[in-house]
Amino acid sequence: MKLLRAATLTTPDVAAAAERYVKWLDYRVVETGEVAADLATGWGAPASAGRRFCVLQPASGAEVFIRFVEGDVPADYQPLRTWGWAAIEICVQDTLAVNARMETSPFEIIGPPKQLDGLPAIFPMQVRGPDNEIVYLTQIRSDLPDYDLPRAASLIDKLFILVLACSDMDASARWFRDTLGIQHGREMEIIYSMINNAFGLPADTRHRLATGIHERDCFLEFDQYPEAATARPGDRDALPPGVAMTTLLHPDIDAIAGDWIMPPTPGSGPIYGGRRAGVLLAPDGTRVEVVAL
Repeated sequence: MKLLRAATLTTPDVAAAAERYVKWLDYRVVETGEVAADLATGWGAPASAGRRFCVLQPASGAEVFIRFVEGDVPADYQPLRTWGWAAIEICVQDTLAVNARMETSPFEIIGPPKQLDGLPAIFPMQVRGPDNEIVYLTQIRSDLPDYDLPRAASLIDKLFILVLACSDMDASARWFRDTLGIQHGREMEIIYSMINNAFGLPADTRHRLATGIHERDCFLEFDQYPEAATARPGDRDALPPGVAMTTLLHPDIDAIAGDWIMPPTPGSGPIYGGRRAGVLLAPDGTRVEVVAL
């Protein structure tokens, strides 16, 4: 059972962001419009009402979406320096081929292709988009013993992991376990170059991270961020800059005991498909949207 449904990113120009993902990541537009007032209120972001949005789907046709919502990005916002959703991770067929494409794109390569310390099964690279969004592009080379990882069906395929920057990784993992039934998966300590670069730390500094899993589906990564990390800047009545929200499917939405911003209500469009959805606030004010499976 695959629970990851969508990632929502804030952009000052929805049309330009969508055009980049269509041209360079082979996505296609499947929905456009303006954010309804009741939906924005349910997100805990009433100031996002009336803003433009766009939903995109990968070339493979996988029903895992990227949604851009128009919003203002504070001048002092820096990616990889704050708590909350830090990055999206997309599976690809060939990291080296994707890297060659990114070299001529508007996406800045901030992490060249490199096998991760202690993780030979995956071969990632990382880019930063013009909206300061962080995107991991990862080739899956083999299976892991504890859970399944996807194989891309197109050169650049679907989201498969959302990365969460935590002030307290253990507290965040407990919240996802106790509230949504997402289990604490493999934990490790690695040299994490992007975090080191963002905080000016020595290149060999190691950082703790853990995975979030359901059955054999691995779709969340919890990163313990340095003490210098802060809350994300921005209007508290709007979606935050960068990766603003993650949308997950849930097999029993009525059993969730967390505090909803508003009770789940039916939503339209490809992300919701007429099913009920609502938003919960995880530690660090992290927005987690849940859609009934």
